[in-house]
Amino acid sequence: MSINNWFDGNKIKAVPSCFAISFLLFASPLFALNENKESKQSVSSDWQTDFFDDFDSFDTNNWQDQMLWVNDEKQCYVPDNLHNTREVSNGTIKIRVVDLGEKRVCDNMDKFGKKHPDTQYVAGRIASKNLKEFSRGKWTARLKVENSGASGMFPAWWLLGARNNEPPVQEKDETICWPMKGSGEIDIFEHHSDGGPDHYAARAIKSLGNCGGGDWQSLMLVQEASLKDYHEYSVEWVGEDLLFHLDDKEVYRSKGQGDVISEPLFAILNFAKINDSPMTANWTMEVDWVKHEYKK
Repeated sequence: MSINNWFDGNKIKAVPSCFAISFLLFASPLFALNENKESKQSVSSDWQTDFFDDFDSFDTNNWQDQMLWVNDEKQCYVPDNLHNTREVSNGTIKIRVVDLGEKRVCDNMDKFGKKHPDTQYVAGRIASKNLKEFSRGKWTARLKVENSGASGMFPAWWLLGARNNEPPVQEKDETICWPMKGSGEIDIFEHHSDGGPDHYAARAIKSLGNCGGGDWQSLMLVQEASLKDYHEYSVEWVGEDLLFHLDDKEVYRSKGQGDVISEPLFAILNFAKINDSPMTANWTMEVDWVKHEYKK
């Protein structure tokens, strides 16, 4: 609210000068704050938000649970917040890995039909697949991860091409193997525990031109950040490039990859366990909101 509407200018002139001086000292920062706020709004006025979820609930118009087995991960993905693996409360979603203490049957399958072995670890994975899919623009999530660096941790916020052939296959055109065109991958935030606490990776996966042929390393940024605190992690298409941001600050430009990975993509939030190290506590990635924007 602007303080311009609070006072009639003639009435201000009638008050004692000491009060007027005090008011001006008080009001000046507010005018400056309001001016800065308007300035920020004008800077970002070219952007139009076409998807925003602040997790007041689990909105099935935006997300579905995704159960599959990839990357030899040790956890089993489960649906419907089973074992508290994707809790929505107090305006955030908590994606967790939970140690059940004993091995249980897991029904997750890989794309070749192989079944996940029994495991004591369960986790949450949600995707906007076939619900919210966009080409280019800008994707952002505000999130945090407690107790980073624990052995085996692998929380992620990332994008995948809408024609990817991994489960669940729900549309006739979902036939493209990773990471070929139509099944490209962009990792906006991934925390690999083997690198220690308070860092994350961001990258575009470079396709080597064959199914399963993906270069994870050559287009990767490793960035320091205090993961226990909320940060905004985003990727933006700018011309032919991809720009990765941390709290609206550009930290990496992946040249040419904006044109290479320009197909419709869906968003994924998941927490995986990538080794057999014991857990001393359940792991949580807490997400405040997710949005997609495009330039007017």
